[in-house]
Amino acid sequence: MSKNVELDAKDVRIVRLLRKNARISNKELAAKAGLAQSSCLERVRRLRMARVLTGYHADVDPDPLGIGLQAMVAVRLARHARADVEAFERHLETVTEVVTIFHVAGANDYLVHVAVRDSAHLRELALSAFTERPEVDHIETQLIFAHRRNHELPVYLDLEED
Repeated sequence: MSKNVELDAKDVRIVRLLRKNARISNKELAAKAGLAQSSCLERVRRLRMARVLTGYHADVDPDPLGIGLQAMVAVRLARHARADVEAFERHLETVTEVVTIFHVAGANDYLVHVAVRDSAHLRELALSAFTERPEVDHIETQLIFAHRRNHELPVYLDLEED
C-alpha cells in the first residue's frame, strides 16, 4: 500500500467486508458499509488503484484436489547472502506444492506452507525441493492438522466513524 493513502472508517469497513466475502455484490457491500452504491464502487476502485486491495481469492477445499496432507517446512539457510536468498525464493516460486512463503526472523529463515498428496509425496518434496538446494542448511517439517483463517484484519489507524 502506498504510504500516502488515507483510509477512513468506511474504507476499512469495505476492506473487512470484502475480506470475508470477495464475491459480495456492490449493492450489498454498499448497504453493509452504509454508502450509496456509486460511492461504494468509487471507493473500491480507489482502494484497488492504491493497492490496498491487491486481489480476490477463492477458498478451496483441498480434498477434492487430491491434497491429503499439508505441512509447514521451517528452513534455515546456509548463508544469508542476497544472491542465495533471492535464488531460494525464485526456486520456491516454481514449486507447485508451495502454498505460501514466509521470510521470517529467528532460528529459521523461512516457513513454507506446502500441500501434498500424502506422506510419500511430502518426503520426496522435502528431498527434492529443500535438502538438495545448495542454499539450504537445515529443514524441519511440521504437519498441519487443521487450518482456519481469521477474516478480520486488525486496524492500527486512529479512525472516527463517519
